Order: sequence, then structure tokens, then C-alpha cells
Amino acid sequence: MLDPNDRLDQRTARSATRRIPVVIATVVVGGLAGFAALYGLGLGRAPSGDPACRAAVNTAQKIAPLAHGEVAALTMATAPLKLPDLAFEDADGRPKKLSDFRGKTLLVNLWATWCVPCRKEMPALDELQGKLSGPNFEVVAINIDTRDPEKPKTFLKEANLIRLGYFSDQKAKVFQDLKAIGRALGMPTSVLVDPQGCEIATIAGPAEWASEDALKLIRAATGKAAASF
Repeated sequence: MLDPNDRLDQRTARSATRRIPVVIATVVVGGLAGFAALYGLGLGRAPSGDPACRAAVNTAQKIAPLAHGEVAALTMATAPLKLPDLAFEDADGRPKKLSDFRGKTLLVNLWATWCVPCRKEMPALDELQGKLSGPNFEVVAINIDTRDPEKPKTFLKEANLIRLGYFSDQKAKVFQDLKAIGRALGMPTSVLVDPQGCEIATIAGPAEWASEDALKLIRAATGKAAASF
């Protein structure tokens, strides 16, 4: 016959054993919560929370139904994200920044001559610039070739792509800056940016920017045409 004290010790041991998984689960959940708080979820960045970017998220929600067909791969912004003030140069070697284009909706594109999909995409970007550029919209295509600075200029000239402005960053820092916020996963990369410098949508890879799908979406993003949803 067990001593009452022995039975009490056994019950205490069994209770402690049952509590172990609960303690472990609590630690794991707490650890995951801490990780998420530090690093964010999804595309690997925490949203900036800039109040000025809430309008861009609203725009993204509005035009989301238009992200189909040739622009189906666009990922719409779901949290306010202010882009870094990307620094690059114009065709004359003068310094430019993304903030120089404030007040316009932009399609910021990163391309290089060594990137085959980039080269194939450039005529569509040039056509888009010709059709929609103006006070409210511009394509800012930034070349990131790091060796021969004349090669991308020659490519554009030989392809008769004369409507795009020429911008370049021979250090490719613009790519690293976008990569740091999870917005450059490969080449080409394009980000649709609102007039305050906030992300509306991002696409990793090429798109048919001169297609009717793309034109409708960008017109809606600039408020130029009422979309039929």
C-alpha cells in the first residue's frame, strides 16, 4: 500500500509532465512572434507605416481587379511602403534622385543589357512612355550595367528606343536598395510608384507594358480613366 505522500508525489510528477508541452508551445509561439516583429512577414520587410503611403495602398486596392492578362504578375501593395530615394544619373551624367519626380506616378524599371528578358521588355516600356508620359506619369528605366557605359546607350539607339529617358547607375546600388526592402528579387524589376514615392505595385520579371491590360491599369493608377470593375 502506497503512502499518501507517495501518491501525492506521483500526481505532482504527472501534472508537471503534462505542463511541459504547454511550456514548450508557449516558448515556440513567443519566439515566432518575436521573429515576425523583427523581420516582418511576406516579402521580407516590415512596412514603413508612413501615413503618406496610405493613399498608395488605397490605389492598389482600387486597381487590383485590373491586374490580369499581360500584367497578372503584378503584386499589389497591402501595407504602406515608402521607397528609398534611389540615386542614379541621367544621360549627361548629372545626379538624379527618385524624389526629383515627385508629383508623378512612375513606373520605375531596373534593366541591363546582359539580362535577356530586360532587352525584350524595353520596346514595350518605350511604347508605354510614348503613349502615357506627361505631367502625371513617366517611365523611369534605370540601367545597371557596371562595365561599358556606352553599351546600353548603343542598345537603345540601335533598337530605336528614343522615347525613354536614359538613366543609369553603374554601381547597381539602386538594385541593392530595392533588394533591401524585398522589392528586387531578380531582373527585370518594376515598381509602380505613386506621386509621393510610395509603392502601388511591384513585379519581378517582364511584362507587356504596351498592352491594353497595362495601359488600362496605369491610367487607373494615375486617375486618368475610370476603371470598370
